[in-house]
Amino acid sequence: MKQKSSFFCKQCGYETAKWMGKCPGCDEWNTFIEETTSKAQDSREKQGFITLKSDHPVTLDEISLDATPRYETKISELDRTLGGGLVPGSLILFGGDPGIGKSTLILQTLDHLALNQVSVLYVTGEESKEQIKLRAERLGVKSNLTIVAENSLDRILKHVEKLKPQVLVIDSIQTVYLPHLESAPGSISQVRESAAKLLYYSKTTGTTTMLIGHVTKEGAIAGPRILEHMVDAVLYFEGENTGQFRILRTIKNRYGSTNEIGVFEMTTKGLIEVTNPSQHFLKEKSEHSIGSCVTVAMEGTRPILTEIQALVSSSQLANPRRTAIGLDHNRVSLIVAVLEKMTGINLYNQDIYVNVVGGLKLNEPSCDLAILMSLVSSYKNLPLPGHMVAVGEIGLTGEMRSVNFFEPRISEAKKLGYQKMVCPKKPKLQNIFNDIELLRYKSIETLIDQLF
Repeated sequence: MKQKSSFFCKQCGYETAKWMGKCPGCDEWNTFIEETTSKAQDSREKQGFITLKSDHPVTLDEISLDATPRYETKISELDRTLGGGLVPGSLILFGGDPGIGKSTLILQTLDHLALNQVSVLYVTGEESKEQIKLRAERLGVKSNLTIVAENSLDRILKHVEKLKPQVLVIDSIQTVYLPHLESAPGSISQVRESAAKLLYYSKTTGTTTMLIGHVTKEGAIAGPRILEHMVDAVLYFEGENTGQFRILRTIKNRYGSTNEIGVFEMTTKGLIEVTNPSQHFLKEKSEHSIGSCVTVAMEGTRPILTEIQALVSSSQLANPRRTAIGLDHNRVSLIVAVLEKMTGINLYNQDIYVNVVGGLKLNEPSCDLAILMSLVSSYKNLPLPGHMVAVGEIGLTGEMRSVNFFEPRISEAKKLGYQKMVCPKKPKLQNIFNDIELLRYKSIETLIDQLF
């Protein structure tokens, strides 16, 4: 075998013989890294790769879904993000910061599956079997899981072919390597080829495979971006390591909707489901607090009430600070500009800080109105009623616009005892919300004049 040096793109895995500034595959700049590879004389089948078997063409009516039921994990928040459970033959990627709780959630999931007569195999390349045993005792694992400490993919697949598990976990994909590749474990070629081999194995045998992936300092899953394209679902664990809550977010899912989230609470005995996130995010909110407003955000199909806080204070700096946590910084700047233009409130000499309580990240425009009301409340030093929520988008001309899924948002606010909702004039609603008062406005000028 001859050794050669090649350059790989970290984003898409594009290979070239020389370094290039811009990748022709994904048009990203400065993403090529050099790796030493071996030019194999044998074909991929001789190297041990499993290839998909050829099949005859069929029509949609001839395809039956009865033979592939999902494996329910019995963890409702995880099943929600997966679209109803684990699909046989699927390849799922779990990502998240170090210490966020990925291995803890996986171990709890395997425990529930094993108790429901689903055969599982936990492959660890980072920890010893004794460390897994200690974690299992701390979490109160009741089932007798099968664990193997191995990082050679060829030997892993020999164990898998012998045990034939229905669910396979690789912790983590960055520690697994193929012996015939010269590069080190965790390199682009190792991660790509190892994931490809596991993908082919899952599709040909129907084994559900879950991969745990490391995260780079930029917050992206380590390895080539092609890894995210290869798998069927990408789940990302969010939350501060020192915080109480963890959010499992669906980034990609071929078997369900994206943008679904599952909320967990980290305790000494592992992760506990938070079935009513709205109540948890608002349990410490005071009744009449200045600079605070509650909104109803949609995460997939789930409405969640969350608190937005703002602090407006006089600045001694030439360029006042603008800080947004959990919100798009540009969107907050836009709302500040509209507020100054349409109402005459001068914020050019004020430091502005906006935060979403609980660690949620809100990306939809329905929270515009809550941001504006919290800013005005802090600026005028006047509290908003504690039983009020605000939902609506704000346009550049100061008009209030309607948002999607309006009725589920109202129902969620009613469920938690809120009596008033500030919202746009449109859309028209069915007469089923008699026990909650809808304060409907057309522009922010009339809103501020009447509320403040």
